[in-house]
Amino acid sequence: MKFKDFQYQRPDVEAIKAKYVQVMADFKAASSAHMQADIIKQVFSLVDEVDTMAQLVSIRYSLNTQDPFYEAEMEFIDEVSPELQNLVNEFNKLVYGSKFKNELIKVFGEHYFNQIEVSLKSFDEKIIPLLQEENKLNSKYSKVVASAQIEFDGGVYNLSQMSPFTQSKDRETRHRAQLKISEFFASKEAELDEIYDNLVKVRNDAAKALGYENFVELGYKRLGRTDYGSKEVKAYREQIKRDVVPFVEKLIQRKAKRLGIKDLKSYDTISFLSGNPTPKGDLTWQVEQATKMYRELSKETDEFFTFMKDSELLELDSKKGKAGGGYCTFIPGYKAPFIFANFNGTSHDVDVLTHEAGHAFQVYQAREFINPMQRFPGYEACEIHSMSMEFFAWPWVPLFFKEDAEKYYFSHLSGAISFLPYGALVDEFQHAIYENPNMSKEERKATWRKLEKVYQPSKDYDDDHFMEKGTYWFRQSHIFQSPFYYIDYTLAQVCAFQYWIRNHENHQEAWASYVELCKLGGSKGFVVLMKDAKLNSPFEDGTILKTIKPLEAFLNTIDDTKL
Repeated sequence: MKFKDFQYQRPDVEAIKAKYVQVMADFKAASSAHMQADIIKQVFSLVDEVDTMAQLVSIRYSLNTQDPFYEAEMEFIDEVSPELQNLVNEFNKLVYGSKFKNELIKVFGEHYFNQIEVSLKSFDEKIIPLLQEENKLNSKYSKVVASAQIEFDGGVYNLSQMSPFTQSKDRETRHRAQLKISEFFASKEAELDEIYDNLVKVRNDAAKALGYENFVELGYKRLGRTDYGSKEVKAYREQIKRDVVPFVEKLIQRKAKRLGIKDLKSYDTISFLSGNPTPKGDLTWQVEQATKMYRELSKETDEFFTFMKDSELLELDSKKGKAGGGYCTFIPGYKAPFIFANFNGTSHDVDVLTHEAGHAFQVYQAREFINPMQRFPGYEACEIHSMSMEFFAWPWVPLFFKEDAEKYYFSHLSGAISFLPYGALVDEFQHAIYENPNMSKEERKATWRKLEKVYQPSKDYDDDHFMEKGTYWFRQSHIFQSPFYYIDYTLAQVCAFQYWIRNHENHQEAWASYVELCKLGGSKGFVVLMKDAKLNSPFEDGTILKTIKPLEAFLNTIDDTKL
């Protein structure tokens, strides 16, 4: 079945409510653990039914944010989803308080009850209006960013389509492209400030209503974090400041020497004077190479990628009205992952093909899980699958990049290491915001710029006065839409680096471990999943330093001055 034939029907909220009333009554009346387990499975099906429709709306709206039908349906889903979440919440209270709880743990696993516990602590009926408002603000942010129509060198481009200009070999082109992008964000400054002001207020109000001091703890619980908190994350960020920032500064000095530019500016985004590595063909050609890669990598990846192509579950081109960024999601009613991206002819295309395919491959392995909460793990474990898949793709890099393969290896690995300080910066910024929710918009921008100087000390915006005052974060959608998520990319990156090391030592062992991790889905918490996969925890002091040493050694084997 093709994606275009997946049927959308607006959920009948009243009928769904009636079903929940019935199953809750049945659950209370059940006289055995077996009966209650059957009812829990019925609720899983009900959750899937609603989520299937919500996913179809979200995907089709992101494919064309100017489609009036799906825009209206998106507004409807934003409005009713907190009410439906409340029904799930009420049912979860009954499950958590069941007199047959010990028997139910044997059926569904202990982690299911840990997940219910954090969900109960992050939701209450009284915050429904606040969640509805938050959903509307998130959609508003998407629309503002998707509205970009930037005039540049005789053409009109959205933000994604501007990427090739920001990575041009010509320095002046890069410079002008950055200023044009900043000009767009400057034109939306008041609107974005207001959206973020309101998001911080709404989230803080929800936290207060649930009895928290501020949004930080609630934000962690909303992400389903069951086995670590902000204390562990803070210590982890300190490792990055101590062990990664100085190394990244060395990589920047190496780049300055390579480019022959003494004082690098923020628009010096290219890694090599000959230009960044680029895929040597268009979108269709790249998918052909990916097909060959996944066919050769393993029988599991071959089956998965064939399914994705045959069902038309890859939406990769960049076009007017399409939302920015890339994502993978899962449509439960069709047991189908879906990959959304905006190809633009840069190496990012291949990164997305491997990264989002890592997510999709994982959920494809766990698609038969009956518990919707456990097909994907938490975000931080999810990103291990995606980032590790990027590294497992390395033997096939020459297919995509041909003579640029070595360039890609160098820029991909050094870029992944260089990302860690930025990811930690985004996280510390959010902690500062939500610990001080009454900050003015000027104070927020000053806080961002101050933290940039800690995590990215050599970043120089030159004459881009808009960015210099601390507005780069406007373009980081996670800050608006998924608070505290971003650090998860860095935690996963440290784990993925370990798969890079293991893959170089013993491919079969590394791949088998990876597939097993994918199959576990979200049946366990992050810390336990790492233990099962024999990965060193990023939270343990010294893990990061130990992990980047072999990466540094590899980078030193490449004479980057010749690239």
